[in-house]
Amino acid sequence: MMLYKGSRQRQLIYNQHIAHPVRQRTVVTEPVMTQQKSNLRLQDTPAVNGAAVVYPAEVVVESDHFMSEGGVEFAGKHYLVDFWGAQSLTSVAVIEQALRDAATASRSVLLHIHLHQFSSSGGVTGVALLAESHISVHTWPERDFAAFDVFMCGDAKPEEAVALLKAVFRPERVELSEILRGKLE
Repeated sequence: MMLYKGSRQRQLIYNQHIAHPVRQRTVVTEPVMTQQKSNLRLQDTPAVNGAAVVYPAEVVVESDHFMSEGGVEFAGKHYLVDFWGAQSLTSVAVIEQALRDAATASRSVLLHIHLHQFSSSGGVTGVALLAESHISVHTWPERDFAAFDVFMCGDAKPEEAVALLKAVFRPERVELSEILRGKLE
């Protein structure tokens, strides 16, 4: 039994079937002393000092999926990655598989991929939508250049996605910027 009802409950049940849970769950097993019976299940336990002994059926704790590193809390890591002298920049199949593999390598949940190839240059633009945020790409094959944007929160490992992309596109030169988004002061 959840302590809330309606669409939020259905969302929680749906999220439990995703490989990477979007909400964290905590189950309370210790008794709680209370006189209120709302949303709680009474056990066959006598009253103690005039208050009923109850066990919450389940308490759901929602996580905001902020990250913490070196004592700093932040929403997520955002990598801006430029590949110069990269390969396979016109292959939609290679790019799509690279985005899928990058999501897997980063331990994130892939929700959707959308890619578009431009007829004039053969360049590709696209995005892998993740439960943890996104990986986007835009290629300029005429310059052997690709720009990737890798942003993730929670337990995902965006640096693993970047490493996978480097292995696939084998750039001669990489320029990488890391931004900690939503840094708490």
